[in-house]
Amino acid sequence: MDVFYIPVDDETQKRQRQKARDLRNSQWWKRRRSQGICHYCNKVFPPKELTMDHLVPVSRGGMSVKSNVVPCCKACNTKKRQLLPLEWDEYMQTLSNK
Repeated sequence: MDVFYIPVDDETQKRQRQKARDLRNSQWWKRRRSQGICHYCNKVFPPKELTMDHLVPVSRGGMSVKSNVVPCCKACNTKKRQLLPLEWDEYMQTLSNK
């Protein structure tokens, strides 16, 4: 078992995903996304192309709160999957060393 893994039951995940949907409809999120900058690659995108990513994924114990969600492009969101920020940094370092 992974050292950084916190088991999360299905009901908790479902509740956090509903909170994320609610947060996605908030003015706060719309303003945050309107900057058009991906949190991970720092590239500029049309705001509608940015997705909401949980820094600490819901499946790993993260919550749907403002301090845990960031706008990111689809490519980065797909690559990040369920990685924690520490794991993501390690992943990006291995890519830059290739």
